Amino acid sequence: MSENRLAVISVIVEKREQSAGINALLSEFGDYIIGRMGLPYKQKGVSVISIVLDAPTELINKLTGKIGMLDGVTAKTLMSKL
Repeated sequence: MSENRLAVISVIVEKREQSAGINALLSEFGDYIIGRMGLPYKQKGVSVISIVLDAPTELINKLTGKIGMLDGVTAKTLMSKL
């Protein structure tokens, strides 16, 4: 595995019923998560989640991909150059 990188995964949840799947994935990768913040945006009927990780690039990409594969969920990652 590569060196750890600091990253933020931004998630927009359009289907609230996917919350259990997202939480299961976050638990699976919990050892690498520094913190997370979720904000419901009731006017638009969505939730926005920010997840901060310190993990190898492969694991960050794996988590982002798994979250993004959920129906009604979009995920993008920003990684530090550290």
